[in-house]
Amino acid sequence: MLTAKQQELLVFLHRRLSETGISPSFEEMKDALGLRSKSGIHRLISALEERGFIRRMPNRARALEVLRLPAGVMSGDSPQPGPAPAGVPKRGFSPNVIHGNFGDAIAGRPVAEAADAVQLPLYGRIAAGTPIEALRDNDSFTEVPVAMLGTGEHYALEVAGDSMIEAGIFDGDTVVIERCEVADTGTIVVALVDDQEVTLKRLRKKGGTIALEPANSSYETRIFGTDRVRIQGRLVGLLRNY
Repeated sequence: MLTAKQQELLVFLHRRLSETGISPSFEEMKDALGLRSKSGIHRLISALEERGFIRRMPNRARALEVLRLPAGVMSGDSPQPGPAPAGVPKRGFSPNVIHGNFGDAIAGRPVAEAADAVQLPLYGRIAAGTPIEALRDNDSFTEVPVAMLGTGEHYALEVAGDSMIEAGIFDGDTVVIERCEVADTGTIVVALVDDQEVTLKRLRKKGGTIALEPANSSYETRIFGTDRVRIQGRLVGLLRNY
């Protein structure tokens, strides 16, 4: 199973190799797919290699070989750009992203090829220790099982730090977040503090205060006035790579 961007890159590689016999540069791949950085191309290449669609030829710089194409794309075809199928992102497609802070986020949900998974925008690293300003990467996506999601808007964040390890959330995990502005006490949430710092913590409400509680005894609970904290979403799922 390939994501839309993985298939788009694979078809581009196949077409370029068929026409010229030379692998395109990462810069050319980036431009062809409408991405903003080459780091996204590195991730796509690695994913295609892991799935057995391409291989890197040893001792040759920038040399790639297409081993096979997905069903529906014949090896003799030379596909040309055209209207994207319903639900599949067009070249240069950019989902709605966070502008300025997480309070304005509306997570787009491009549909993956298989009906049992979707792609969510991956908005950088969120601290599960000392709060940090959230980083945005408009070129990164992660594939998430549909069964993990409800009917709301979702996005994903990579966890940095160990303050939630007793809740089973570890450094490097990817958390799936449902966008919301309110949450029940006890819920693990993405919280925006003073309109500039974002953190993943358990929410506790008491009177006119909000406590952001870690799940690690090495960290202290931080308490704020309700006017200093805005809820950006609640945890609904977690992905881990081994």
